[in-house]
Amino acid sequence: MNTQSAGGSSAPGGRGGSTPRGRTGNRVDMHYARIKEDLIGGTYPPGTVLLETALSERYGVSRTPVREALGRLQQDGFIERTSRGFLVRRRTPEEILSIYEARISLESTGAGLAAERRTPFDLSRLEHLAELRREARDSAERTAANEDWHRALRVAGHNDIIAGFLDRLDSLLAIYRPAFATTADEDRTVEEHAAIFDAVRDGDAARARSAMAEHLGRMRDLRIQGLAQEGS
Repeated sequence: MNTQSAGGSSAPGGRGGSTPRGRTGNRVDMHYARIKEDLIGGTYPPGTVLLETALSERYGVSRTPVREALGRLQQDGFIERTSRGFLVRRRTPEEILSIYEARISLESTGAGLAAERRTPFDLSRLEHLAELRREARDSAERTAANEDWHRALRVAGHNDIIAGFLDRLDSLLAIYRPAFATTADEDRTVEEHAAIFDAVRDGDAARARSAMAEHLGRMRDLRIQGLAQEGS
């Protein structure tokens, strides 16, 4: 088990030893975002113990905003409190299935809406991002292009509520990525994206929903297989 440990540091508050409420909230938001970004980026892999003192030194702030940021990350399901500190959680197969159950329902609906509401600009952006995905030189570029394509499709659905929920589900999944996707898997993703795009372009909402559900069902299975490999 990894441990993110170091000595602590403190920073003075505002006048009279207190920090204005608005500034405190902004600092918590900022460090919540920074720690979350590092979690998603793999800086703290599952099994890592996060300590307030170490994080306050890393980010150059007092422990208070770090503590509150960790509390929010715990509520969001990224970490859990233990006797040693906050532990970066490992996703279980049951959790991944639950996340994908919600994602398939929402993103299929979003794809159907995109077929009904997409603009010429939406279609142009999706085509451009699909081309970037095909030209990607490595796994990191493919992953980034894939995520951008899915976000652009959500934008094409013109429903901010659905897009917001899907962004949150993406964050929950981002800590764990399938480690064994083959070239055939990658090629199939390109084909599935093309099928979804064709349905959206043609204005066929039912076909767009079905194609998205099929695509995400396969991605769910890949993640479950990857988790099994990781634990073996």
